[in-house]
Amino acid sequence: MLRQRLVSGAALGLCCAAISGCQLSAPDSTGDGLKLGTLLPITGDLAQYGTPMQETANLLIKTVNACDGVLGKPVTLISADTQTDPAQGTQAMTKLVEADQVVGVVGAASSASSSAALPIAVRGQVVQISPASTSPVFTERAEKGEFEGFWARTAPPDTFQSQALAQLAKQKGYKSVAILAINNDYGNGLVSAFIPAFKAMGGTVVNETRPTFYDPNTSTFDTEVNQVFKGQPDAVLLVSYPETGSLILKSAQELGFLDGNTALITTDGMKETSLADLVGKNAQGEYLVSGMLGTAPSAGGPALVAFQKRYQDAFQREPSVFDPNTWDATALLVLAAEAAKEPTGTGIREQLQAVANAPGEEVTDVCEALALLREGKTINYQGASGTVDLNPQGDVTGSYDIWSIDDQGKLQVNDTIEITGADAATPPE
Repeated sequence: MLRQRLVSGAALGLCCAAISGCQLSAPDSTGDGLKLGTLLPITGDLAQYGTPMQETANLLIKTVNACDGVLGKPVTLISADTQTDPAQGTQAMTKLVEADQVVGVVGAASSASSSAALPIAVRGQVVQISPASTSPVFTERAEKGEFEGFWARTAPPDTFQSQALAQLAKQKGYKSVAILAINNDYGNGLVSAFIPAFKAMGGTVVNETRPTFYDPNTSTFDTEVNQVFKGQPDAVLLVSYPETGSLILKSAQELGFLDGNTALITTDGMKETSLADLVGKNAQGEYLVSGMLGTAPSAGGPALVAFQKRYQDAFQREPSVFDPNTWDATALLVLAAEAAKEPTGTGIREQLQAVANAPGEEVTDVCEALALLREGKTINYQGASGTVDLNPQGDVTGSYDIWSIDDQGKLQVNDTIEITGADAATPPE
């Protein structure tokens, strides 16, 4: 793979990541070059994920432009900040589609932001691929034909993650679980899928009839924390993001609930390498989240090692949880445009399944894939996050990492649970 010579512009990517509307290359002078956008949370509750995701998309486009771009022209990438807010995300998507006239968008991260932005993308015939929006609602809406093929995601739906969470809870011997979740599409989707999955394994959700949800804009959580911990369940399932999640855990400590009697399990939304430092230590100098367990979609695709090397060379750090998915989402837009022989949203839509799925020559490197397409060959892109085979609803299946925080505050992956569509519990209507 191309490595060292493709990362010399990493500093530009770092600067560009935090600037809404930045462009990695000048718009094509003839107006017919491929123009893509990103719709990511550079600020707000998910900023810890959004900034590296933006940098990953930048790096993919720099890589592609260094190997002759798409259809012989440089690709333009325009970024927009959702601010982890669906209303702001809607405005940002409107700008990308109507003012910037992009034909494909990588994003959003939160399911709520993606859901709010999707009607704008569909109306503008823009393909939207999310690296991180995992609500089961998208599958249901896609089955109804709402998205007209303009939607896909490189992270599997939460029906799968809920099954992994239920299996994890069973493996640990937790018979009773209380739920505390963010009140948005992400939280509601995970909760609605987890409850039947855990019950099917013999578990009890103690607040099944009224799971505790919190407003994303809340800053104090004593009431919610008391509700879920007071009955001393075997575990509390926290569905949250790092900013609000760390405040919830600090509140739990102050109220005396982090004493080891009730375990903590959480999800991909909290899988942040700096989580232990965000939450802090107790009076004895011990990390409050030591021993916390969580699940997250595995990044174990055929191209993962090469992606990790490229990312490390560019940014001198390890990729974050959704960076491989972001690389693949951006790559699929680029490859579909090349296969379509036209830089349009409808062209990308028509070729998206073809470049992602068999048949075709399996290829992991995006530049090699572009070269094969230019030769008139068919490809089956194999990504960093997985094989990225897309079903008709735009979903991928995959496996889930079991991660934990050790006594030194380090996040580590301990095991993997394999989940297929047949395993996943279907959430209630």
